[in-house]
Amino acid sequence: MTQPQTDTRALRNALGRFATGIAIVTAIDPDGHPIGLTVNSFSAVSLQPALVLWCLDNGSHNLEAFRKASHHAINILSAEQQDLSNRFATWPADRFVGLPWQAGVGGAPVFPGCCASFEVANESALPGGDHTVFVGRVEKFSEAPELAPLLFHAGQYRKLAGV
Repeated sequence: MTQPQTDTRALRNALGRFATGIAIVTAIDPDGHPIGLTVNSFSAVSLQPALVLWCLDNGSHNLEAFRKASHHAINILSAEQQDLSNRFATWPADRFVGLPWQAGVGGAPVFPGCCASFEVANESALPGGDHTVFVGRVEKFSEAPELAPLLFHAGQYRKLAGV
């Protein structure tokens, strides 16, 4: 079914037909506090140099803090981390209370139990319509190939079949 370009709900639904992984992007704000949020807009850009990107809504109250951060950590969630995804997709007072994490490059929080993590230097923040596209240079990464990823498709969490 074809929809007019101005129907943003229909566009969002159509975009949701593309299955994505789920990540939590973290940083340290200018006051030295950890910040983070759930995203599904992570993507590889380049291997040489090693660049990745993620996008943040321009209406986010964390936008300026992420712009000013020297580094970000992109934590790729495993299938067992749906609760963590939900925690960072909502607005509790402090998302980090009681959570184990370690400071990565530039202090950005890195969570245990993830499929992969990328510690990146904040290279650029580019305008992208109603979002800002953050491009980061990978300085350190790790992976746990034995863990299945948490996926998102058609507005719901999913898991890979047979994993």
